[in-house]
Amino acid sequence: MSLDLIDICICRSDSKAALFAPISLHIPAGEVACVMGPSGVGKSTLLDGIGGHLAHDFKMRGRVLLEGRDVTQLPPETRRIGLMFQDALLFPHLSLGDNLAFGLPTSLQGRAARRAAVDTALDQAGLAGLYARDPATLSGGQRARAALMRTLLAEPLALLLDEPFSKLDPALRDEMRRFTFAHVRTRAIPALMVSHDPEDAAAAGGAVVALLDAA
Repeated sequence: MSLDLIDICICRSDSKAALFAPISLHIPAGEVACVMGPSGVGKSTLLDGIGGHLAHDFKMRGRVLLEGRDVTQLPPETRRIGLMFQDALLFPHLSLGDNLAFGLPTSLQGRAARRAAVDTALDQAGLAGLYARDPATLSGGQRARAALMRTLLAEPLALLLDEPFSKLDPALRDEMRRFTFAHVRTRAIPALMVSHDPEDAAAAGGAVVALLDAA
């Protein structure tokens, strides 16, 4: 399994000028590549394009291949590319367990099987026994781990990480790096992270690419 970006560049719909120089990158299974660059160069927009969530005022050139399959023109829900944001966004009206259950694929049928999958994920995240917990009562680290497990429960074939550790304090940042990268390796999925922090790139241990202004 691999994620390949081939001459990807993004421009505004009303302009031919690209936000950044074209990027090509091969990410093997279980590895985390890191894209770095200054604020405003288009790092998060790059992830939006790869995942199929690009805003209407942008357009992307190039190709995205997942397991050798061209997914560039597919809608986001069929690409099977997970996305983890800076903020660990959990639905406030749902319990912790129901938040995770929201990520389960529809192919997993039966209440008992779905509950078992969530309980296993909670255990892996160090949150065993907290199915009924109100997300508002969780610590920042607990919310971050829960958000990652919800993304992984959807069984993505690749993972995009949008500065996922930037709002955590230093000690928690190290913990979440280890937790996240370990799950990427265990599940053998390719991951692409954008970050300002060189320590993120060093901890990831994969390829590091600088996103350069096209000008």
